[in-house]
Amino acid sequence: MKCNVGGADKTIRIIIGIIALGVAIVAGLPLGWTIAAYAVAGIALFTAFVGYCPLNQILGLNTCRK
Repeated sequence: MKCNVGGADKTIRIIIGIIALGVAIVAGLPLGWTIAAYAVAGIALFTAFVGYCPLNQILGLNTCRK
């Protein structure tokens, strides 16, 4: 797995992950929406910290500096 998430992309993913996590915890959404918010948060934070996103690879995107 080569790095394909970096720079602003990584920062945006962390921000989205934190916001989604906050929404899942605080908003009092129905169970399905809460699970979806946790999933979005988990995926965004995981891809940001690992530095790899399979969707970026499929789309041919690479924001990681070489």
